[in-house]
Amino acid sequence: MAAFFAGNAYLPGFWRGNIYKGPLKQFCVPGLNCYSCPGALTSCPLGALQAVLGSIKYRFSYYIAGMLLVFGLVLGRFICGFLCPFGFLQDLLHKLPGPKIKRPWNKPRYLKYLVLTVFVIGLPLFMVNSLGMGDPAFCKYICPAGTIEAGWPLILLNPPLRPALGALFAWKTALALVIVMGCIIIYRFFCRYLCPLGAIYGLFNRISLYQLHCNKEKCLQCGACSKACHLGVDPAHSKTLCECIRCGDCAAACPHGALKLGFKKNRCSQ
Repeated sequence: MAAFFAGNAYLPGFWRGNIYKGPLKQFCVPGLNCYSCPGALTSCPLGALQAVLGSIKYRFSYYIAGMLLVFGLVLGRFICGFLCPFGFLQDLLHKLPGPKIKRPWNKPRYLKYLVLTVFVIGLPLFMVNSLGMGDPAFCKYICPAGTIEAGWPLILLNPPLRPALGALFAWKTALALVIVMGCIIIYRFFCRYLCPLGAIYGLFNRISLYQLHCNKEKCLQCGACSKACHLGVDPAHSKTLCECIRCGDCAAACPHGALKLGFKKNRCSQ
């Protein structure tokens, strides 16, 4: 919650219907938060990455890559659990009344790596126009944060923009509504299946300094931790630990105190 409001603290944007373009916009937040949100003070790392990859004079972005590397190595997907503004929105959506699927099918989790490879990296880098510029494909065609946090508020606040709406906005709205419904029914639907930023941090989850630690002497394999996890992770068998967002629900549910979160060397069984 704090990350959401801190990253979207430009209140004048919400009543003026404009976007903050001050010096803070040169910095990226670690989580998913649209650059064009009326309240956004900083940039989104995925949007910034695509802007560099699709630029007319391609240059590798050491700043963005370095930022993702440092945050990934230190915190892993703790960022998804506590520092991602769109993750906070998903938590709120899941609290809304409606049918819930507590144990959804988990095989499509690899889809987010396909989204990362194709839409965040591949299309901006290789599908270029006559000037050699690529589109920020993920932001343009998929990102629900851009639609919900930026597109919808700006259209509501700026009636003159509405006649310019076309098929792309209709597609983004339809997709955002599907994702919203998915988040109501399935906990962190977007994180689970589609988020390329979560895919990046997931690559670091097993080696990050901040870890979920399991005391094997205390663990009795009772299954309480896996039942408590909304993302279907079994902390006692770390095959799915790349999906763990370090929320701490499993540690709280463990009746034997076998699970801890923190910066330590011992980890859950590999």
